[in-house]
Amino acid sequence: MKISSLFLPFLTLSILAISLFSEAAASPDPVLDTSGKLLRADSVYYILPVSHRSGGGIDLTNTKNMTCGPLDVVQMGDDNPGIPVSFFPVNLKKGVVRVFTDLNIMSTNTFTVCPESTIWKLDHYRPYDPLNRKYFITTGGVIGNPGPETLGNWFKIQKFGGGYKLLHCPSVCTYCDVVCKDVGIYVQNGHRRLALTNVPFKVVFKKA
Repeated sequence: MKISSLFLPFLTLSILAISLFSEAAASPDPVLDTSGKLLRADSVYYILPVSHRSGGGIDLTNTKNMTCGPLDVVQMGDDNPGIPVSFFPVNLKKGVVRVFTDLNIMSTNTFTVCPESTIWKLDHYRPYDPLNRKYFITTGGVIGNPGPETLGNWFKIQKFGGGYKLLHCPSVCTYCDVVCKDVGIYVQNGHRRLALTNVPFKVVFKKA
């Protein structure tokens, strides 16, 4: 009886430690598309609003009337699905896209004679900007290369409001100052531009 009484606390602690370790080691939940299938890095998807009455999908446009340069990421104003995107997790060996995991987003099926990439990034990114400027999402980013120079290129997906939301809160640089904010819609000169806002854009992902 004495042996059993002494052994029981150690057994309980061992089980608790294994349970906590397993929970910590578990991968974040996978992101699902509108068909209930796993969102994958080797596929392309339309980003659509949760509500069909909230406009269309995502497109790229030139709101600055420049010959070349970054394009602005905007929401279509009707039921047009826009152009699809691809997701690139920070660990490219992981084929499944998971919630709250750093990733790059690239708009696809876009014809342009300009050399800029169609990888999303935050325009004029500067954490803790004293001017408190609006951070709009444009193109011209890069895939991978996590670090201080690429902080504006990273986004995450999180469950929200019957679907998901996009946000910017990079964890690819543990010593960097970063901005943590939701991606929402900011209307500027008639364009529904994607930007960091306090009101998240509720979305779903439909395989193209």
